[in-house]
Amino acid sequence: MRRVMVLGNAYRSGVLEEAERLLPFMARHANIVHTDLYLKSNLDTVDAELALVLGGDGAILRAARLMGYHQRPVLGINLGRLGFLADLTCEEFIERFPAVASGNYGVTRHIMFEVCHAAGTVSLGLNDIAVQTGPPFHMLELDLFVDGESVARYSGDGLLISTPVGSTAHSLSAGGSILGQELDVFAITPICPHGLTSRPVVDDAGKTYRIEVRRGGSHAHLIVDGQESVLLGEGGSVEIRRAPVRFQLARAADRGFYRTLHDKLAWGTQPNYRNEPPGP
Repeated sequence: MRRVMVLGNAYRSGVLEEAERLLPFMARHANIVHTDLYLKSNLDTVDAELALVLGGDGAILRAARLMGYHQRPVLGINLGRLGFLADLTCEEFIERFPAVASGNYGVTRHIMFEVCHAAGTVSLGLNDIAVQTGPPFHMLELDLFVDGESVARYSGDGLLISTPVGSTAHSLSAGGSILGQELDVFAITPICPHGLTSRPVVDDAGKTYRIEVRRGGSHAHLIVDGQESVLLGEGGSVEIRRAPVRFQLARAADRGFYRTLHDKLAWGTQPNYRNEPPGP
């Protein structure tokens, strides 16, 4: 039987109840080798072939970081609001899991990043890093370097560097482009820039990106995947590079990237025109 670990965000309403309902069903079709509904364990050493994650996209982001440098395919069961990565409902999961447990699923692979900060501390992430202002919310001045070359100075609320998976999250809200999820690129997106010349840029993920905090940065924070926060302060810096591992997303549904954009974000849909009576 396929070895699986069952993960989830038990702090989200409904997760514990659905886990109690689904665990006996899962155990009939697979060998459950590890269960962590609070996402507190180190998953790097768990001997599993597949991770089943109950919750929303946030639970998947945390699970990917906890798996560290031993990534396994992740199948998400959506109990959150959007479910861009966790795209199966509980009923769809029940319908499809027997086939999944037999190995009948596809896997897409996506770049992750490492961010180095605070005297060599390295964090692994999947969506994005943000260097942004905190209370009392003064404007930040940030310098960006790519492979050691000075690229730009940004003034505003901060700067995002996101993966293609993260391009539909904070970066999209800040005016960044939607990227094909399997591209090897990073999106650089200013947050509320004070200037008409600051625009999003997409560049090669094989390069090294460095952000340095200049004037006004005494309350600047580094935020990883919207979940981990570190105070940088004025003069602080972070370095971002592609990680040596890739996030693996298991696909059990016949739902491609553009279908997901359409279903979850209403991308590419027509305006809701009112019906007009035919002309004379």
